[in-house]
Amino acid sequence: MPGSRTGGPPVQRAARRPVTPRPPRDTPLRRLVAPLWRLHTRAHKAWDRPLTAYYLILGGSLLITVLGLVMVYSASQITALQLSLPGSYFFRKQFLAALIGGALMFAAARMPVKLHRALAYPILAGAVFLMALVQVPGIGMSVNGNQNWISLGGSFQIQPSEFGKLALVLWGADLIARKQEKKLLTQWKHMLVPLVPVAFLLLGLIMLGGDMGTAIILTAILFGLLWLAGAPTRLFVAVLSIAGAIGVILIKTSPNRMARLACIGATEPQSGVADCWQAVHGIYALASGGLFGSGLGASVEKWGQLPEAHTDFIFAVTGEELGLAGTLSVLALFAALGYAGIRVAGCTEDPFVRYAAGGVTTWITAQAVINIGAVLGLLPIAGVPLPLFSYGGSALLPTMFAIGLLIAFARDEPAARAALAMRQPRFGRKRGAGGPSGSRRWNTMRRRASVARPSGER
Repeated sequence: MPGSRTGGPPVQRAARRPVTPRPPRDTPLRRLVAPLWRLHTRAHKAWDRPLTAYYLILGGSLLITVLGLVMVYSASQITALQLSLPGSYFFRKQFLAALIGGALMFAAARMPVKLHRALAYPILAGAVFLMALVQVPGIGMSVNGNQNWISLGGSFQIQPSEFGKLALVLWGADLIARKQEKKLLTQWKHMLVPLVPVAFLLLGLIMLGGDMGTAIILTAILFGLLWLAGAPTRLFVAVLSIAGAIGVILIKTSPNRMARLACIGATEPQSGVADCWQAVHGIYALASGGLFGSGLGASVEKWGQLPEAHTDFIFAVTGEELGLAGTLSVLALFAALGYAGIRVAGCTEDPFVRYAAGGVTTWITAQAVINIGAVLGLLPIAGVPLPLFSYGGSALLPTMFAIGLLIAFARDEPAARAALAMRQPRFGRKRGAGGPSGSRRWNTMRRRASVARPSGER
């Protein structure tokens, strides 16, 4: 055995004992935080599941639509009676539109992506034709000062500009996806042409009727598509400057729009040009709701004080009857819908799916923000309905079709397809079906132990 450097015998060192981690101290704070941490972990795992976006879109949109039907029935009764109509008149029309929209949503959710892309050009051509037809005397009709409607006979009307939103989303997504496949988006002219000219064509047809609210939503969709396409900041600034200059000119030249702009933050009705009656009574409705509201059907403002209580200002009636809890629930549903749309757009590898999902999410989110912001007195009253919630079949039908697009895209994710493929029908096939697994297919969903069990164990 070799000696040490000093010449003496080697020093025998004792072996180190393994360090065992000390158990955490059981403090009151740790006992309080531990359940919250476990809840956070479970929620995070549930949030990251493949079908989370699918369930959020499907469940959130259905809940918003059903709650909207309830509030339309509550908010429109007085208006219907004042017009010598049955109290459920507007509710029945909205319910019929919801049934048709549900069929469109189901059809869109079952369509393959190729069929969605094939429908882009026919929908765009049909929307442009109908929007031009609105300006033909004798065919188009004016509602609340806007020439944006076509009468279908009787009490049924259609607003083609609502379908222009869906047309721009589908056509713009298909156009940008094809240019990305050909690697043409690095050039400005290919990013702008023909997307921006066609969008300006739709905006021009809308502004001929005086509907600036729908034009703002269409502009938001255009900016959303350009942002998703990776447009540089300089291009955004240029397009935004042009759109802002046009918007300022349109506002300055219209006393009605100037009056709406002057009503931001108003707390008392004013006389003269800037009559803020609707904006102020919307605030009154929200303020009188309290925490849980006055009760469903017990609104006071809908008795002739609040104009458009079942359309543009239905959120105010919701706050008065369901209180802060009801309005926060509506906001949470729209937030979940927006998150799910962003998740679908971010998780896909298909360019068309990414642009279409991002366009639909921009459309619904921007419209909800503009509507709710106007009711809260934070934005000018733009005259746009709350998506899936306000009365109006022309707005409900294309929106539910767009929700069907998001559902189809969420189902088409690879992880979601694998999760759905693992799920079998609950009752399986009929008896007598061929194959060894035909009559017992339903049993595959049960959990089986990985090791053999004793013969007497159940």
